[in-house]
Amino acid sequence: MAKLISGKEVSQDVRNQLADRCKKLQEEFPGFQPGLAIVQVGAREDSNVYIRMKIKAAEEIGIKARHVCFPNTITQSQLVDEVKKLNADPSIHGMIVQVPLDSVNKIDSDLVLDTIAPSKDVDGLTTASAGMLSHGLLQAGFLPCTPNGCMELIRRSGAKIEGATAVVLGRSKIVGTPMAELLKWHNATVTTCHSRTANLSDVTHTADILVVGIGKPELVKASWVKPGATVIDCGINPIPDATKKSGQRLVGDVDFKEVSEVASSITPVPGGVGPMTVAMLMQNTVLAGERAAATLRVSQWTMRYLPINPQPHTPSDIEIARSQTPKDIMEMAAEIGLLSSEVALFGNKKAKVELSVLKRLHAAKDGKYIVVAGITPTPLGEGKSTTTIGLTQALGAHCNKNVFACVRQPSQGPTFGIKGGAAGGGWSQVIPMDEFNLHLTGDIHAITAANNLLAAQIDARVFHEATQSDQALYDRLVPTIKGQRAFSKVQLARLQRLGIDKTDPNSFTPEEINKFVRLNIDTNTITWQRVMDTNDRFLRKITIGMSPTEKNMTRECQFDITVASEIMAVLALTTSLKDMGERLGRMVVASDKSGNPVTAEDLGASGALTVLLKDAIKPNLMQTLEGTPVFVHAGPFANIAHGNSSIIADKIALKLVGEDGYVVTEAGFGADIGMEKFFNIKCRTSGLVPHCVVLVVTIRALKMHGGGPKVLPGTPLPKEYVDENLDLVQKGMSNLKKQIENGNMFGVPVVVALNKFSTDTDAEVALVLKEAEASGAGKAVVSSHWQDGGSGAKALAEAVQVQCHKQSPQGFRFLYDLSLPIEEKIRTISQKIYGAADISINPEAQEQIDRYKKQGFNDLPICMAKTHLSLTSDPTIKGAPTGFTIPVSQVRASVGAGFLYPIVGTNHISKVLVCLGRLCCLAYSMVSSCDTVNQLLFKQLNWLVAKWRGYSGSALVATSGEVVQHPATVPATCSWSSEMSTMPGLPTRPCIYDIELDFETGEVQGLF
Repeated sequence: MAKLISGKEVSQDVRNQLADRCKKLQEEFPGFQPGLAIVQVGAREDSNVYIRMKIKAAEEIGIKARHVCFPNTITQSQLVDEVKKLNADPSIHGMIVQVPLDSVNKIDSDLVLDTIAPSKDVDGLTTASAGMLSHGLLQAGFLPCTPNGCMELIRRSGAKIEGATAVVLGRSKIVGTPMAELLKWHNATVTTCHSRTANLSDVTHTADILVVGIGKPELVKASWVKPGATVIDCGINPIPDATKKSGQRLVGDVDFKEVSEVASSITPVPGGVGPMTVAMLMQNTVLAGERAAATLRVSQWTMRYLPINPQPHTPSDIEIARSQTPKDIMEMAAEIGLLSSEVALFGNKKAKVELSVLKRLHAAKDGKYIVVAGITPTPLGEGKSTTTIGLTQALGAHCNKNVFACVRQPSQGPTFGIKGGAAGGGWSQVIPMDEFNLHLTGDIHAITAANNLLAAQIDARVFHEATQSDQALYDRLVPTIKGQRAFSKVQLARLQRLGIDKTDPNSFTPEEINKFVRLNIDTNTITWQRVMDTNDRFLRKITIGMSPTEKNMTRECQFDITVASEIMAVLALTTSLKDMGERLGRMVVASDKSGNPVTAEDLGASGALTVLLKDAIKPNLMQTLEGTPVFVHAGPFANIAHGNSSIIADKIALKLVGEDGYVVTEAGFGADIGMEKFFNIKCRTSGLVPHCVVLVVTIRALKMHGGGPKVLPGTPLPKEYVDENLDLVQKGMSNLKKQIENGNMFGVPVVVALNKFSTDTDAEVALVLKEAEASGAGKAVVSSHWQDGGSGAKALAEAVQVQCHKQSPQGFRFLYDLSLPIEEKIRTISQKIYGAADISINPEAQEQIDRYKKQGFNDLPICMAKTHLSLTSDPTIKGAPTGFTIPVSQVRASVGAGFLYPIVGTNHISKVLVCLGRLCCLAYSMVSSCDTVNQLLFKQLNWLVAKWRGYSGSALVATSGEVVQHPATVPATCSWSSEMSTMPGLPTRPCIYDIELDFETGEVQGLF
């Protein structure tokens, strides 16, 4: 009598093991569950029974099963699209399509099955899975469930497979054919039989292992079976049975009663292969989940670095960039562990990365977080961007570490104006640099569109409120559509803020209607400006509403450059799509006539703005010259905003590099500005803890701070900067010491990177390294990454690794508590970071501060807007002075971004030019806390008057007088101001003179 092989018992044992595996996954990755999607078309009850059985089994094991049911009217193309969506869903690890497809439309089930990604084909039925099985790649994909269950039963029976003679009766794609392949690859000698096989019983009688799946009730008799054989019956057939309540019973393809007398082992029907099919489906799903979870265990990347060959004479940046062939960005994405569904290509060399990667990797540990800052710079800059890229290349290509650079996207304004590119330089660059510096993926254009939509809505709302009654406004704001009237989501939010708890538009009183429809914007308080990503000085002041259709509702306003928009700061500081939508809604654009803030949400625009930015929120993936990954994302100003790339890019990068990896980002301007804002604003918002500061210094800048001659862009450096001068270097160390102190103040170790130039002498270099370490730097090293690429920054990379491992997360601290009064937070930054004795706040600024406190904005962090060329408010004062006062002339709010920005400096020339024919009087007033600045301004004023309208004669400006007489013809009114401009102008000869497109190659020429 044959031993019974119970599929119920074996399947339960398999399920118990799978439950343990799911628990282990949960322990390692809290919240993680293998996900199974069961796709059904129509509502056949027999299919519903099988689906319920699978869902129940999944729940018992710890698999999250999702029943995805479509109506029987779905078309083939629609179903294929839905399957593709499930392929792209990272929470779905396995997918099956329940057949038959109960549709009124003709659907090719094989085509639908083959749409399932091989990595999710847990039924093992796609052509790709069959191909892998036929080639013996048993570990590459998933084994078909029924054949795999049969194999498990054979193993459990104790039958020897290797060397055995196996016969498979049946050749279906689901059972027979894959069963034969599995037995073959387990070293059995296999014969496949079917309905046309001659002498069928003679062939089956030779089998040590007989697997039957031919769909004919009790076909195989005892005479067909070799004595002692192992028999696996895959058939399930209903036959009449009057003794049963249903009138029928289930039997297999094997005559169980007869064959049990000759076989050594046999499976029953039901209770044999059936339960194993479901168990193997669950096993494949858990395996798929484990494979997905393995991607969460970030390990050492297998990276193909790109070789470079630095030349003794360094070519131009664009020549260097074009000498390298970048990797295809999908290759890069695969190397760093991104799924194809997480990457949206923009050509072959750049891509956007989906935010879903954060959800997938939420349990992964972050890497080390490094910020690159600098000492107070010369107008030429000291190489922070180049150092950021050089350090990244060194950590990756030369130290074999997982590493990401995160940098800001440059504005096209400066690119076409005077600055050129911002991709690093020399042999440490982001490539392709022309794409990096131009449109990239359109993020800045999206910000321009969103910003200007809001600007248009402000003026349109003022116009409509001025020209319509309350009822007319209400009827248009809440229209009746097909007999129904309802508030939109954003309108319901406004009602809540107004304290109106009604939701039925037809129940509102006239007073409530008035309160709802009237924003009563005070046009004199509108702070929201239109923007464009071009330097255009003639848009600094404009008049709008000049058309007769606007009914004389004109007002003066201005254009800013796009990167000055608060939306750019919002993009950089947002942590999720939802957070971005909320920040956009909180943006204050004006005050009403009672002094209350008016927000983008009040204007109904927050949802539309979010829609325009739904792709811009995704960081852009590029690469360095040596093939290490770079995120390019967001580019806020470093004065009126915080001057750092996006939090989202940093967060994704920290997950991708893993616990032993590194993320290097850059803070704009000197450490007193960019680094301070990185810590107090960006890290406070993100919750991320920095591990190390890299402080970039040049001997050129130290000499300037030591009293060297003025450094001017476009002119040769004075000899003091190219000849050895230890005295100037020593005196200039005061600024470096102060910036080291600033870094240490936050509890973060500082590594000084001396960006070496060819004119630097060994004695000067030795002095800087010695003094830097004596001043509190954890390490000071020389770096030649501009000339040598990553190899020139290897010593810097090694020093950074040492300092990162010394840093304790508990050591990091903020400079101030947010609950301090606004004035005290400004004072704390001024005294501790700049070295000031105190601050002075003029009456206008104090009035603004008081208003912000009243409006509930006291607890926002502070984003100081001051010159980057000095620790003081005077750009001409170098070194690290003390005892000075920081004058605050205004305090403005970026409520959506989440900070207040005090404007430092009171120097301005203002008022009126009165013209009487060719005799003009310039009445002006001047206020300054610095005599040097006063003299400078008078010189500038003389020059401006002398040059006005081409006049080349002498101009008279008395430093003590109130009136200047000048024979030039000038406009009736004019004003000059030293307040910072948010719209740069083009110089006399902008870069555009040199920019051309090669029509043969398509290459940009002359941009860099």
